[in-house]
Amino acid sequence: MPIKARYAELPGAIAAGCERMVHPSILGQSGRERQRRFIGVMLAAPFFAAGAAVTLVTSGMGAAVTMAAIFAAFGLCWFVALLVAATGKIAAAAPVALAMAAVALGGLIAAAGGLSSPVAVLAVALPFEAWWIGASRRAALWGAVSAAAAIALQPLAAAFLPFAGAQIAAWHWLVPLAWAMTLIPRLSAFRDSAGAADTLDTGDRLEDIIDAVILRVARHGEVLDASAKARTLLKLPPELLSGTGFFDRVHLSDRVSYLSALADMRDGAVSRRLELRVRLPQNGNGQNDMRSMADNYRPFLLELLRGEEQSDVFTLVLRENDETARLREELAQANETAAAAEVAKGRFLAVVSHELRTPLNAIIGFSDMLLHEMFGAFKDPRQKEYVTLVRDSGQHLLAVVTSILDVSRIESGAYTADPEPFRFMEAVDMCQSMMRLQAQAKNINLQTQIAPDAGEINADRRAVQQILINLVSNAVKFTPDGGDVVVGAKRIGSRLHFWVRDTGIGIAEEDFANLGKPFTQIQNDYTRRFEGTGLGLSLVKGLVALHEGTMSIESMPGEGTTVTISLPVNGPKGRPANEAGVLTMPVTRAKGDRNGSLRKTA
Repeated sequence: MPIKARYAELPGAIAAGCERMVHPSILGQSGRERQRRFIGVMLAAPFFAAGAAVTLVTSGMGAAVTMAAIFAAFGLCWFVALLVAATGKIAAAAPVALAMAAVALGGLIAAAGGLSSPVAVLAVALPFEAWWIGASRRAALWGAVSAAAAIALQPLAAAFLPFAGAQIAAWHWLVPLAWAMTLIPRLSAFRDSAGAADTLDTGDRLEDIIDAVILRVARHGEVLDASAKARTLLKLPPELLSGTGFFDRVHLSDRVSYLSALADMRDGAVSRRLELRVRLPQNGNGQNDMRSMADNYRPFLLELLRGEEQSDVFTLVLRENDETARLREELAQANETAAAAEVAKGRFLAVVSHELRTPLNAIIGFSDMLLHEMFGAFKDPRQKEYVTLVRDSGQHLLAVVTSILDVSRIESGAYTADPEPFRFMEAVDMCQSMMRLQAQAKNINLQTQIAPDAGEINADRRAVQQILINLVSNAVKFTPDGGDVVVGAKRIGSRLHFWVRDTGIGIAEEDFANLGKPFTQIQNDYTRRFEGTGLGLSLVKGLVALHEGTMSIESMPGEGTTVTISLPVNGPKGRPANEAGVLTMPVTRAKGDRNGSLRKTA
């Protein structure tokens, strides 16, 4: 960058730095402008005073006194500046600053040789600086009063200061000349600010048409000014966007794209367009909203445009991204509705299931007592038949209710596994003993193929038994009379693979999408003859997920189905409960099967 361009940016950089020191409670443009200029003058004044003191050393001031004066100037001026920046109260600090300036100016005039010295020209500086800060006739009047006080104090200072009344020298003109040189960038900045105000007015008219916030930013992203639309669109006073105020409100994940767009503009791009999220205040007025740590980001569209005259000043057009905001709100509402419906469903199922278990247990218990003829024999064989039907129906309903409870607990994350080491063959034997009568009633050959290395597994014994019972029960139910059902297992590495294979009706490809959904059964001419709720496979999926296992189904219509489960031998490692039962089962072709059997994996 050329040196001239760098110096041209210096006033704007200094102004942006002072703007960041203005207290957040000051919201009005004029109030922030007064504080910014006051802080800038108080920060720069010590350097000017130090230069004046060094210039006047040859006029009689000793080195020790000069250093003391320099340190006093820096300490007092910077203390006042930081006090205003911390409190925002300039009303009390301004009179103190004028009094300090009057005393310091009186001492300088006395040290330089009196009113005939060129340093006396600095009396004009006090009313000008007061007007520059206060931007009013009243401020200029008080500055003139302080200048008169400095002139009045000069004889008193000359009487008490041992180094006063020094010989007037030509280099004393350096002091007022240095102050006069500070007027050049300030008057230039004043002219630019007036032009910016005109530009901002144009931006205000433009924003009324396009309903957007217009910002002018420097080449590195510092906001120079923002249009008044920020109060309605961003719920912020435009002054709070100055400097890095806008960048600080951009979402962290969007800052890279924003900086990249600025870099492209610096490299000569004519315009850039991007989407970003901007943090809005929680309380709606922009005051101290950092107290709330809750995120309140809204999506916006940002267009960066290059100005025709000033290549290093870019125009930003910030407008609401209404479509994205609407979609996000609808998605959030849909998620809330779905979550509420899920919770309501879970509570309903739990309450209804618990209310049904008590009378069902009573029905089953009294039916067993009647079947055992504990209170006398039946006079008619049909009585015993009817009681048997009552008991069987009660047991069926109790099994359904228990499955509903288990599925509901798994989906809500309330089902916890209690792993313990046990021999897998024990679970298979228990399943066989329970399902043997059901298999014999249909003349189905129920057999096992358990490898010797199956050994022990660390898992929830009841859950594994439930998995086996559900799978074998489904296999027996959907296998025609005279078929085969095989339970097998083998260990592969650190996992135990076990499967249930049948020679039943199989599963068509279009039915795979509904497998494992609660209360959903595959419908065909064969399955319509059997009762069921469709909870068995859903419960198996949930229990497998609790153990961090996998499930695959390989089937072909008319030839049978094989369900394979893989569980870690050493038990689950602590999978979150809320992930249980939420499994996807994509359909893929089984490898090496020329007949096109289907494999579904969960």
